Amino acid sequence: MSDAPRVELTPEAADLLRRLRSAHGPLMFHQSGGCCDGSAPMCYPDGEFRTGASDVLLEHLRVDGVEEPVSFWISRSQYEVWRHTRLVVDVVEGRGSGFSLEAPEGVRFLIRSHMVDGD
Repeated sequence: MSDAPRVELTPEAADLLRRLRSAHGPLMFHQSGGCCDGSAPMCYPDGEFRTGASDVLLEHLRVDGVEEPVSFWISRSQYEVWRHTRLVVDVVEGRGSGFSLEAPEGVRFLIRSHMVDGD
């Protein structure tokens, strides 16, 4: 795989993360691919979602204006399906599952992806 990041943010996603960071402190994402909004990564206060051996850390996202990186985790089973994709975190109008920090904002994070060469 190239040195390009595995996960990227749209400008809209970065703006929302800055607002969420201001309100909630350090943040993290988890992409489960489970029953709740499978294409929507869930955003939590950092450490609120417990990760373990069944999760893969894909990226430490740097956001201008945010002191610490935002970790992006994915379940190992979802990683096996998406391992040849680059993930782009975007924001769309509408409520997601309600577990993610952006839910009260009337928007939700959404994954857009495209294939990449290699592993």
